[in-house]
Amino acid sequence: MTNWQKNRIQSALDGTNPMVMMTLPGGVAVYGDTQFLPGYSVLLPKRQVSSLNDLTIPERVAFLKDMSLLGDAVLQATHALRINYDILGNTDQFLHAHVFPRYQTEPAERLQKPVWLYSPEHWSNNKYLYQPGRDDKLRAKITALLNRQK
Repeated sequence: MTNWQKNRIQSALDGTNPMVMMTLPGGVAVYGDTQFLPGYSVLLPKRQVSSLNDLTIPERVAFLKDMSLLGDAVLQATHALRINYDILGNTDQFLHAHVFPRYQTEPAERLQKPVWLYSPEHWSNNKYLYQPGRDDKLRAKITALLNRQK
């Protein structure tokens, strides 16, 4: 684990998280560490909290709006079938929203189930980890679409 991964929110805010795509009114859009579903992204809050319930109502509204706008950008950039949103906090106990593009090319049995049921290999195998040469074009496209939504 690299230094920025120890505190993803603080590193995003202080400019040391290399996965940041853009700061939005309600959070920070970052590109996912794994890309077995190309375009996978995450929205981090602008302050460290354990759950959505720890934000004020205006902060919640801004966070959830930005989560949906990130989803719009991912959907448009990837031409995915749909977007799955997950706010769990079970493993990483800080607020963050996963934005997963789901593809028609996924096996039907996978497409009908949560992304979390993909094998552990999908989450840790180097071939699925973020690779700038392979992933930066799509990442830049999502970032450009987010910029247009401002």
